[in-house]
Amino acid sequence: MAGRASENSVMPDWYLDGLEHVWLPYAQMKTLPAPLPVARTQGSRIVLTDGRELIDGIASWWTACHGYNHPHIRDVVATQLASMPHVMLGGLAHEQALRLASRLAGLLPGELNRVFFSESGSVAVEVALKMAIQYWINCGAPTKSQFVAFKAGYHGDTTGAMAISDPEASIHALLAGIVQKHQLVDLPEGDATTATFERLLAERSESIAGIVIEPLVQGAGGMKFHDASVLQRLRAFADRHDTLLIFDEIFTGFGRTGSMFACEQAKIAPDIITLSKALTGGTLPLAATIATRKVFNAFWSDDPKKALMHGPTYTGNALACAAANASLDLFEKEPRLRQVTDISAALERGLAPCRGMPRVKNVRVKGAIGVVEIDRIDDLDCLRTHFIEQGVFIRPIGNIIYLTPAFTIASDELKTLTDAVVKTARQLNR
Repeated sequence: MAGRASENSVMPDWYLDGLEHVWLPYAQMKTLPAPLPVARTQGSRIVLTDGRELIDGIASWWTACHGYNHPHIRDVVATQLASMPHVMLGGLAHEQALRLASRLAGLLPGELNRVFFSESGSVAVEVALKMAIQYWINCGAPTKSQFVAFKAGYHGDTTGAMAISDPEASIHALLAGIVQKHQLVDLPEGDATTATFERLLAERSESIAGIVIEPLVQGAGGMKFHDASVLQRLRAFADRHDTLLIFDEIFTGFGRTGSMFACEQAKIAPDIITLSKALTGGTLPLAATIATRKVFNAFWSDDPKKALMHGPTYTGNALACAAANASLDLFEKEPRLRQVTDISAALERGLAPCRGMPRVKNVRVKGAIGVVEIDRIDDLDCLRTHFIEQGVFIRPIGNIIYLTPAFTIASDELKTLTDAVVKTARQLNR
């Protein structure tokens, strides 16, 4: 099959045997270039089985915010593994999950203080949608079951998450006909879009359960930025038209945009927030859906039918919660947000030569996110291979070349990444 290593390559047996049986994510398996066999990771480096080292420019889909193999997270997880790797939260509780819930509630703004754990960002979004719809059912408004989401938004790959993602800007256009239809609109950034947006809320207030947005940065839909004033506007509209505001901070949470959570920059709080990605520092799968006291109180009842009937098997997994607690320790003890500020300045400097190139539409930086938008990229696989040849791991999406490095990346490693992007942009402009 396509994607096999060449006959002259020396590959480990596990690679040669297993590649015939694995189904890889976001990939056409027939034409997929051979994936790179990884032996180990350290810091911002991915070490391949042939000894080559790649500087990781995307922190494993934005998760490894402290770099790979941070000793504190590793030691905490090892200690937890020795005592209790997992116990179900049905009828039981354990220290790591409860400590983590308390810490998250203490970090988040407003009254976001009830934490529901799951294993992935997509599921956290599903839980948020389910919470919002049942909130209105429990409040006696069962017709409020629609959501307003935004063009270029992406919220995950499960059915409900797909339904509130932009099928044209994401990867789910083929399945657009099978998911529930919601209201997909332009962000209320200018006068016209703002007026249109509020008119929609006013006309459909009896059917709209919530507004869902990736605050400040729409990630996989194109790394599109918007101003904090948009979030303030949404908060005001949600209050005025009696709907819930849901922030998907799976990508933006934990320092990526320059503050611990993106919503802090707008000085407002949503009614529900979803977290994942960097929650465990890129070590173990974990997600959280956190609701305000107002939302939770709608479920607090003597009536068992008003309970939230949801429960992933590994909800609040002890190992994952231990990793998350260790990750929060590092945010407290090490200068992560200052490092993000330094990375932001380095990205501005390093990517600046791309500005003015004929095929470069835009260069933008927000926190530890650097973006070079090209007019088009005809062969993503070829471009990804070109980066590997330069000793970096960067995976453009659509027409976007972006960097989201670990916050602990060394300055020379970050320069290697930005130099590789500039070199590639120049070659695209020839």
